[in-house]
Parts: sequence; structure tokens; C-alpha cells
Amino acid sequence: MINIAVLGYGTIGSGVVEVLKTNGDSIQKRAGDRINIKYVLDIREFPGDPIMEILVHDYNVILNDPEVKIVIEVMGGIEPAYTYVKQALLNGKSVVTSNKELVAKHGAELIDIAKERELNFLFEASVGGGIPIIRPLNQSLTADEIVEITGILNGTTNYILTKMSEEGISFEEALKNAQALGYAERNPSADVDGYDACRKIAILSSLAYGMQVDFEDIYTEGISGITDIDIKYAQKLDARIKLFATSIREDEKEVYAMVAPMMIRSNHPLYSVGDVFNGIYVRGNVIGDVMFYGSGAGKLPTASAVVADIVDAAKHLNKNIWTIWSSKKLELMDIDSVKHRFFVRIDKKKALLDDMRRIFGDITEVPEVVENEAAFITPLITEKEMKDKMEHIPGLLSRIRVRF
Repeated sequence: MINIAVLGYGTIGSGVVEVLKTNGDSIQKRAGDRINIKYVLDIREFPGDPIMEILVHDYNVILNDPEVKIVIEVMGGIEPAYTYVKQALLNGKSVVTSNKELVAKHGAELIDIAKERELNFLFEASVGGGIPIIRPLNQSLTADEIVEITGILNGTTNYILTKMSEEGISFEEALKNAQALGYAERNPSADVDGYDACRKIAILSSLAYGMQVDFEDIYTEGISGITDIDIKYAQKLDARIKLFATSIREDEKEVYAMVAPMMIRSNHPLYSVGDVFNGIYVRGNVIGDVMFYGSGAGKLPTASAVVADIVDAAKHLNKNIWTIWSSKKLELMDIDSVKHRFFVRIDKKKALLDDMRRIFGDITEVPEVVENEAAFITPLITEKEMKDKMEHIPGLLSRIRVRF
């Protein structure tokens, strides 16, 4: 019997308990031993719930119990999660977490501590919910040099953009629908401003390139500026708008990372990823293109990924699963030198397409969707060039990066 403790009995924590109870027999076969939840830590009480029999409020009870071999952190946030996880590793306990904030900020340090003590720090559920992506990057794709990772990594924003496209509604209305369904928080900033996706691409980039990628260094732009008119133009172009989290190695040397809305067409692998689903596209120099698709969040999909890590930790007690993620910082390429094409809308009362040709050169005109507006697609230019040119565009209404 392998004793574990679960820190946090919220959505994911209760899901972990449920999965271990529902699939206990098959999990035991895969782990080679029975997984027993000895403790659940939470500051709350849960009257009438059987969990009360193993509920504790003092973390030291878990920390100082030598029978607990694996600690599962599903509280979220940096503190006290970081302190608890570090203490667990220092006390000889492996750790499994779903906490993207924790992993993005302290992943390299916690992996090093685990290595030194022949323990494991596993975090499959921190990116993509139930989609297996951490383990493939860490184990299955080790023969490849990763050239690109591009993902739709946030189900909330993907739901909002999908509903705007399918139903012709505004961003504000789609957001309200997402909040009503429980997909978006009352304060949706982490999702709609791109911060959630930013932390996830930081984790994937750190694993792909073996060095620390700080999420603070990643250019991040959300979807709150996307309008129903932008969506109509995309449809006119047989395209869709998606929030992409991207990490690309250019010229086999420099890496750039960014989170931003992108306009894509049906030949892009992520075009059909709709609703609350996530999709992750990985390109290696040997294997070529690989796609991962599934439920990127939710109680049971995320809990499933957590339990998969628990099984892995149970099978590797006192043996570290090697993860290449150095604490040495990867200096990202200056985003100003990255090149894109841009979809641009202008107010025809203030500017004409001929003016835009003088500014950009060879532009691609887009069919009219709204009266008194004009739209076009720029040639391939750097982010810096686009910023400079925007200062000379009277009546600029919007600009969105294009990947076609």
C-alpha cells in the first residue's frame, strides 16, 4: 500500500478522490500497489462527506508522517503551495501538482530538489488539463529538436471566440455566457488577458528547450479587443480567430514566445479546435507535425492527469524520472524582430487604401464587410515595423496577426 495526501479539496482535489475511488482496481494494477489516500488537507469542513474521516487542517501532520510517500498539491496559487511542496520534497516525499502558477515560477528549482533526493516532481495536469503533453515532451519526443509549439491552451477564451463566430455575438455577451456556464471566473482577466495561456506556454517552452523560460518575458495579448466585426471579416476570408500561445525556435538558435490572437485558415492544424477544447501542435525536426487534442480543463479530465502522475510516482518510488529543465534562463528573442502579416481595419472617413499602400507597400485588399470601413492584409513585416507604421495610420480600428 502506498499512502498519499491530497492538499486541497476543491474542484480538482475532489476529482482526484473520485477518480481514485471509481477506478481503484485498475489504478492498483497499473501502479503495482494500492494507492491509499491517508489525508486530505483543507481549511474548510465538509459535513456529511466521508472525506471528514481523513480531513486535517494542519500540514505538519502530513509533513511529519513517514508513511506518506506522495503529496498531491491541487490548491493553486504560489503560496502556501510553494512552501508546502518544497517542504514535502525536502522531507523525502514525491510531489504531484496541477498548479501552473507554481510550475511556471518554481518548476526548475523543484525539479532539481527532487533529482537530488531521488524523488519526483510531476506536473502533467498543469498544462492542457486531461491532454497528455508534459510526458510526451519529456519522454516520447526526446529524439527530436522541438522547432515549434503552438497551442490553444485556454478553454475559456476558445469558447468565447467560438461563440462569437458561430452566433455573431459580441465579446461581452460571449463572456457573460461563459461566466454563466462556469467556464469563466467573475474576474476573467487571467483568461481573457492571456495570462493563463502565457504561464502554460512558459512551462512547455522550458521543457522543450531545457532551460528556464520566465513567463514575465513572454509578450502577451488577450482577446478583449476582438470584436464581432473582426469575426465577420475573418469569416469573409474563410478564416477563424484563435488565441495562440506560441514558442518557435528560429534558425535553430533563437527562440521567441508570445500569446496573441491569430487569424488562421482551414489548413492550420488548430483551425477546428472549438468550444472549450484545447489543442497543442508540436513540430519536431525529425518527427514532423504532432497534434494533441482534448478537454483542457474541468474536474475529471484534470484529475485524470493528476492520477496518471500519481501512478507514475508510485511506480518510481526512490527513483527519479529524469526531466531536462535547467534553472539557467533562456534569453528569448526580442519580440520586435519577429515577423508577421497583419489584418488591419481602418475608418474610410479618415484614411484610404491608397494611403495604406504608401505606408506598407504591397497590401492585400479584403472585401468590404462594414460600410465606411476598409480592411487589408500587410506584407510580412516585423513587430517593430508594425508598431512604427501604426502611428501613421489615421482611423486605425484594429489589427490582428495573420498566419496564412
